[in-house]
Amino acid sequence: MNKVYGAYLCTGCGIGNILDAEGLKTAASETGIEMQEHDCLCGAEGLALINKDIADQGVNTIVVCACSPRVMQDVFSFGKNTITIRGNLREQVAWVAGDAEKGDEFIQELGEDYVRMAVTRAQKSELPKPYLLENISKKILVMGGGIAGLTAATEAAKAGYEVTLVEKTANLGGKALGWRKMFPTAYPYSQLEQPNIEQLVAAATGSSKITVKIETEVARIGGAPGAFKVSFKAAGSKNEWDAPAKVTVDEQEKIDKGEKEDPNAGLQKYTAVDAAAEVYGAVVLATGWRPADVSEYAHLGYDGKKVVTNAEFEKLAKTGKVPAKVAFVQSPGGKDHDRDFPYCNSVTSMVALKQAQYVCDDNENGQAYILYQHIRTPGNTELFYKGMQQRDGVFMTKAAVTKVEECGSGLKVTAENTLLGDTLELNVDMVVLAAGMVPTTADAPTVNLAYRQGPAFLDLDLFDGYADSHFICFPYETRRTGVYTCGGVRKAETMEETIDDATGAALKAIQCIESADRGVAVHPRSGDMTFPDFFFQRCTQCKRCTEECPFGALDDDAKGTPLPNPTRCRRCGTCMGACPERIIGFADYNIDMIGSMVKSINVPDDDEDKLRIAVFVCENDAYPALDMAGMRRNKLNTLVRFIPVRCLGSVNMVWIKDAMSSGMDGVLLLGCRHGENYQCHFVKGSEIASKRMANIGETLGTLGLEPERCAAEQVAISDYDKIPGIIESFVESIKEMGPNPFKGF
Repeated sequence: MNKVYGAYLCTGCGIGNILDAEGLKTAASETGIEMQEHDCLCGAEGLALINKDIADQGVNTIVVCACSPRVMQDVFSFGKNTITIRGNLREQVAWVAGDAEKGDEFIQELGEDYVRMAVTRAQKSELPKPYLLENISKKILVMGGGIAGLTAATEAAKAGYEVTLVEKTANLGGKALGWRKMFPTAYPYSQLEQPNIEQLVAAATGSSKITVKIETEVARIGGAPGAFKVSFKAAGSKNEWDAPAKVTVDEQEKIDKGEKEDPNAGLQKYTAVDAAAEVYGAVVLATGWRPADVSEYAHLGYDGKKVVTNAEFEKLAKTGKVPAKVAFVQSPGGKDHDRDFPYCNSVTSMVALKQAQYVCDDNENGQAYILYQHIRTPGNTELFYKGMQQRDGVFMTKAAVTKVEECGSGLKVTAENTLLGDTLELNVDMVVLAAGMVPTTADAPTVNLAYRQGPAFLDLDLFDGYADSHFICFPYETRRTGVYTCGGVRKAETMEETIDDATGAALKAIQCIESADRGVAVHPRSGDMTFPDFFFQRCTQCKRCTEECPFGALDDDAKGTPLPNPTRCRRCGTCMGACPERIIGFADYNIDMIGSMVKSINVPDDDEDKLRIAVFVCENDAYPALDMAGMRRNKLNTLVRFIPVRCLGSVNMVWIKDAMSSGMDGVLLLGCRHGENYQCHFVKGSEIASKRMANIGETLGTLGLEPERCAAEQVAISDYDKIPGIIESFVESIKEMGPNPFKGF
């Protein structure tokens, strides 16, 4: 691309009231681009100015120094053949200046540095070209033939996509086939309803767009979105990874040789072209759940006969053989008296209420006792709960069950800590234990992925076996791009919720396919045309990029060299941050670009009051929080310079070394929360960056610099009121240490 630059300064929204426009234009000129000013660039006249330069002068690389790049993105978009770079002078300069007046040198220097960084970014950016797959598949694979799978398949088919529905049993319908009734779905939410599973099965089997494979399991999934290679096997047969594969003698020799040299390099064993494999664009995982094991609670006496799980009781209820007196135990009691059974939830609470109604409906003098620690009935289901509270024959109390024992032909249930404060003894015919709903992904590598990182999703133990990559912000999405979850495998849900959930997962799968077809990222940087480019001539095969990628976007080839799968990539840049040789980059985001932006910051070497602190800011939580701080006119320390990054995982440690060697007095990383309650949009980015920072601290120590000059802080998007204090605290710690001793060298 032959670049023609145009730089534009907006003096509206208070920018011109605090910053000297001539000084800003001089900063741009000194960096290499002449800048024009206007008092309202987003208005008709301001946009006309830019468009005229595009038409008359062929401007195709545009620098807009005005408001935050998070706002007015459509307004300042000038076509697919142009590059637009934004410099944030409003939210992060003018609006955080506090009571400073025009001419304040600290504020002016802050604005000029942001102009320099914006111009430098424009100079280092290239127009991205989309990665386009040849012969992309738009078929969708749905794994699981229960409510979720049936719904996902039919909804995708209605949208015009071909679907293959795989079910390991001989019948479609899943656990719903054994249900007697389902929860109410319409006002006044007082009456149980007949299950509609037969209609769902009929809709799926009657669609010309849906191919059904029963008594079948997925043996292997390789490839990437738009080109997943899927092999199948008979349900229950031994799952040998390479059993279905048909490879040539030459291919097999390469595989064997690779495995001898490096066991990790044997990925070709999994990704060798399988002549029998079918190609799919996306996968919906709807393999459901299983009842949790309750046999460990010896004092409850589970035997599968008189003491049963809620799932077993439902099957019994469908036959019409419901005992007259039943105790529904919602928590294990004993030493865990204040807890529920593992994987208990609002659904198990509703199941107890539903099954209590069976007892009363089927027996003239039926008595149902619900002994709980927590009853959860969210939304409209609260109305059903209220109705059951008024029902004759249904008794509810908070209680910890201490013992279930034989008593004549029935059972005696002993409970303590009731609402009345007394010990309770109940004589019943049956006890029903509220076994929770364990997702199938908690037990085995359900998807059998042919990825370097293994056949299952990663770190499921942190999330109770659920496979979502970001439950809060990106529902349905897993750590493997193109594979989406719904129903019980994603979270415990009612039938109505499952249908909504499966529809969402089907739409996500469609979005993934269409994004891959356009060569853009699907999430969370939706529409991003960039993808990582590798300069393999300098690759040392250290495997850091493949190991640190949170999404398994990188495999290995036969020689152990990283093998990119661009449609798996979510464009976080973690691989770029991991690479010690700095050979990975994106067209508009790379090591040289951010490093050059850092170096463009003016670092005074003769004024101890003008310390300079670089703050690398995650674009997902920290940067929006900074903008919101500006919107609320929260004052920010003028010694810091914010540098937006895609994810803290993309921060290469060379940026920090460059910053310190150029005289910066400190470096701070602001990113998403990680750990058990993680909020990182790229799952592991903040955690990885924190580990890298520990190594940087050691390096600084060997150079005679205080390790405390570099730090990482976790912030949430809602921490806009806390961020000024976090930054101020770090600045004060740098002031105590004094200027960087390398300043001026």
